[in-house]
Amino acid sequence: MRTIITLIFTSLFFTLALSQNSDLALRLEEGMEYKQISNSTMTVLQDFNGMKLEIVMSTNGTMIFLVKKVNEEGYDMEAKLENMRMTMQMPQGLMEFNSEKNDPNDILSAILGEMKGKSFDITMSKTGKITDVKSVDTIWNTAINQFDDLPESQKEQMKAQIMKMYSGEALKGNIEMATAIYPDKPVRKGDKWTINTKLESGMNANISTVYEFADLTADYALIKGTATIASADNDATIESNGIAMNIDFDGSMQSEIKVDRNSGWIIDAQINQKIKGDTNIKENAQVENGMKISMSMTNDTHIKNR
Repeated sequence: MRTIITLIFTSLFFTLALSQNSDLALRLEEGMEYKQISNSTMTVLQDFNGMKLEIVMSTNGTMIFLVKKVNEEGYDMEAKLENMRMTMQMPQGLMEFNSEKNDPNDILSAILGEMKGKSFDITMSKTGKITDVKSVDTIWNTAINQFDDLPESQKEQMKAQIMKMYSGEALKGNIEMATAIYPDKPVRKGDKWTINTKLESGMNANISTVYEFADLTADYALIKGTATIASADNDATIESNGIAMNIDFDGSMQSEIKVDRNSGWIIDAQINQKIKGDTNIKENAQVENGMKISMSMTNDTHIKNR
């Protein structure tokens, strides 16, 4: 009987504990390293003038974040790329780039190899917002400029393409997709809150996500998100390889994120995006009256910490 009573009170205590307000936030320790291992598969379908094109791009990479200083606002961190691999399957064939590949003739793989282990600074709030990214653009420039045999025009073209995906501003949005998930006040299981983020990685977008405190266990908190995605400026003109265009798109995103109950760092996250839209190419020497390319994209990302 005593054992039964003990179990009842233990169960009741645990249930009450889970129903109390919880301070969902990052609680990182100074001097500790935290890892993000990400695997992403993006499938892009394009349709222009009845011609259909499918591109499948996979990106695998590991980033390490070292907490250099903890203060009331958040964390001063040192981030570095441990490895990165990209593959792109197109109708013309398969392309692959890998930071671990030792081939001086494979320029992009060599650049990724040069980036490996190079540190840059970021500032992160306790709600996971990235408030500053420093020196990453300089690191990319240095990695590209060391290839003396490359013509300057080719170097500048490579810099422009890489900066669309991995500049400081682009990295800010990419990191925040998995870290800027926390409310600015205590919540309890079942509560919801909204986080707005910006992506600047070729296709600039505004993302508005409604997160829910879905579950709490002894080891982790489960946070679920439902988001709307929209192009930041439908009328904005961007230039790619000398061709002016504007992109109009919208979509959705679903996420399920398990975070460590003590540190708040991601244990495991699944993020799924669906986007549809049009790319409008302006009239130019190659395209007399302009062109509209319809596009649909799915992007499935898995993030873990080990």
